[in-house]
Amino acid sequence: MAKQAGTATNTWCEPERSALTPVAGLQLEARYNAGRTGGDFYDAVVVGSRVAFLLSDIAGRRAETHPIAAIAQKTFRATARDLFGPEGANLMDATALLVQAINAALFRAAGGIRFAPTFVGCYDAPLGLIAYINAGGQTAILRDSDGTRMLPNVSMPMGLFTHLTYEPSIMAFEPGARLVVVTKGVTEQRRGRRTFGPEGVRHIVEHTTTNSAADLCTQTLKAATDFALPPWYRRGPLARTHSANLDDLTVFVAARPLQA
Repeated sequence: MAKQAGTATNTWCEPERSALTPVAGLQLEARYNAGRTGGDFYDAVVVGSRVAFLLSDIAGRRAETHPIAAIAQKTFRATARDLFGPEGANLMDATALLVQAINAALFRAAGGIRFAPTFVGCYDAPLGLIAYINAGGQTAILRDSDGTRMLPNVSMPMGLFTHLTYEPSIMAFEPGARLVVVTKGVTEQRRGRRTFGPEGVRHIVEHTTTNSAADLCTQTLKAATDFALPPWYRRGPLARTHSANLDDLTVFVAARPLQA
């Protein structure tokens, strides 16, 4: 899929790290493991002073999920422009309608039920607010001046019912704030009986010293992949080969730099 003006390149393309087109004062980055095997995909589109973004984990292997993701992406981009483009468009209402449109597109593209946990948000630059819907409970960690916490809002996953309605939440996204959203491949990294889990993501977000969205993506993905490897293997020549064969792991970060 070709990059379009004012939008981000989707995750079906290399390289492993993608910088998404932001609005002024917002960094958007995503990082994923090289072995593309499943249905993880993300995108972002700028509409005036707002940027809508999503991270989805469509159930199935890449060959069958790729065309579904393509249709969902087309719907996401077109609908976001229609909803957020008019002057005075309501942030919450438009976010709810955008999620409903994406859900319907996923169902149509799959020809029926297709489990697709998806995080959709829209950042309003003048207001410094993010409206979001976490449809299916993607792990989403926010760090700001109030501390580090998991976003609690969880709605029904997309792709299960055609006429669901979704109620967005809203939060302030202050300078210095960081939002990290990951797909289940990250939290399900396993070492024996232990999993990396949401707490593994939270630990990275809480203790990182970086203000860079790109660096935070890299740190989170590396921590998750390293968790599943014994120390001797992690340092050995096979580590790169092993990481390339993992299930999809995707990290998405939105960050506001501190003001000077």
